[in-house]
Amino acid sequence: MRVLGIDPGLTRMGMGVVDGSMGRPLTLVDVNVLRTSADLPVPQRLVTIERGVEAWLEEYAPDAVAIERVFARSDVSTVMGTAQASGVAMVVAARRGLPIALHTPSEVKAAVSGNGRADKAQVGAMVTRILRLDAMPKPADAADALALAITHIWRGGAQARIDAAVAASRNARPSGSRR
Repeated sequence: MRVLGIDPGLTRMGMGVVDGSMGRPLTLVDVNVLRTSADLPVPQRLVTIERGVEAWLEEYAPDAVAIERVFARSDVSTVMGTAQASGVAMVVAARRGLPIALHTPSEVKAAVSGNGRADKAQVGAMVTRILRLDAMPKPADAADALALAITHIWRGGAQARIDAAVAASRNARPSGSRR
């Protein structure tokens, strides 16, 4: 499974692609941060984000996209920009028919570090270890994008198998049976 992880942001959007499956070593494909200038109007910044996400989807052809779920912070303008960037990423992926998963920051922290309250340094260190990298991805947005992809492979893959098993059991029931 190939997953594009996206840590949304209007100024910095972390994007990381990871290959792998549950129970097997994961592999870094690429990671980077898409940046937009705060001097540009928001609509132009969103177009830059759209083009950037589209380019990554075209180049890496992921099987799924994992995006950090936007959560409320004290600064409303930050939340709005993050939500707008997240929405653009979802639209671009949905246009291609890709499965999209939203993971909360605490889910991601728990998945990669075992602690839902881990700090950025702990998450970065675990991403480095899980992907067997020589150095921690920088900035933190890049490491967070990879952590999202890792989380989806580990959790999303398991959920997909559960969903498939449930669907198979429904299809295996005789047509006259009831629940």
